[in-house]
Amino acid sequence: MSGQARKKRIRGRTGEQIKSWLIMLPGLILMTFFVWEPLIESVRMSLYKTRNVELVRFIGLDNFISVVGKDDFMQALMNTFSYTFWSLVLGFLLPMILALLIGETRRGKGFFRTAVYLPNMLPGLAVIILWSAFFSGEKSGVLNILLGRLGMPQQTYLTRTEWVIPIIILIATWKGAGATALIYMAGMAGVSPELYEAAAIDGATVWKRIIHILLPAIRKLAGTLLILQIISVFQIMYEPMVLTKGGPDNASLSLMQLMWQYAFGGSMNYGKASAVAVIVTLILLVMTAIYSYFNRRESDWD
Repeated sequence: MSGQARKKRIRGRTGEQIKSWLIMLPGLILMTFFVWEPLIESVRMSLYKTRNVELVRFIGLDNFISVVGKDDFMQALMNTFSYTFWSLVLGFLLPMILALLIGETRRGKGFFRTAVYLPNMLPGLAVIILWSAFFSGEKSGVLNILLGRLGMPQQTYLTRTEWVIPIIILIATWKGAGATALIYMAGMAGVSPELYEAAAIDGATVWKRIIHILLPAIRKLAGTLLILQIISVFQIMYEPMVLTKGGPDNASLSLMQLMWQYAFGGSMNYGKASAVAVIVTLILLVMTAIYSYFNRRESDWD
């Protein structure tokens, strides 16, 4: 290759790189202002004594020590892990099952796809009000009316500490499972029809097709959605805030709700609120790092 051709090739590569950076520039600017700058400012604010959003003086880790030493923080931390646990028990497999059932349906797939996604289209506050009427402990509560028809005594569901978190997760699952099911269906659509035909020729039942073809095909997708679900549920806030206000006796208080209370609940202590936000971020980073480590190891084994 001549020197002139080499220079032309280098200029071509440089031009392509400049174009690529120019295409990414608007997104990078938006991410800087709306993601990185608030994140860095939250870390900075967590190290200061604050007066509203004004930084008064540097106090190091005092905000973290003060927050972690409070009983409500430990309660909120345990509740948040409980939310995560119940979300995996009630909400992780349900979208996959819905996707599998709809995928095996011969007729009306469009109708069922719309039906499962419909709750996701409703405003979150409307969903909470709807379900609060359903689980109301009064005689007018929908569930109590149904139990009364069966001759069973009425219950106070949202004031029972052992019930409140599973109920909140049930509501969140009802609202969000449809969207996740559609993602699973999109992943299943990428499976080659020839595999199904070969399995049918070999006499494989529907259950065997699911076990040996569909589930291996969506394994990596399921792992990604798992970590995204954990991250999402770990930041749960408006459901317990609107439905129970964190009660009874902080039994449904989450870390994000505790952060809101520090910032807007009367004390207006943005330093402590930022400390809670940083702690949540660190926990999620650790969870994501653990998932990435095992995901890399699994890829190496494959």
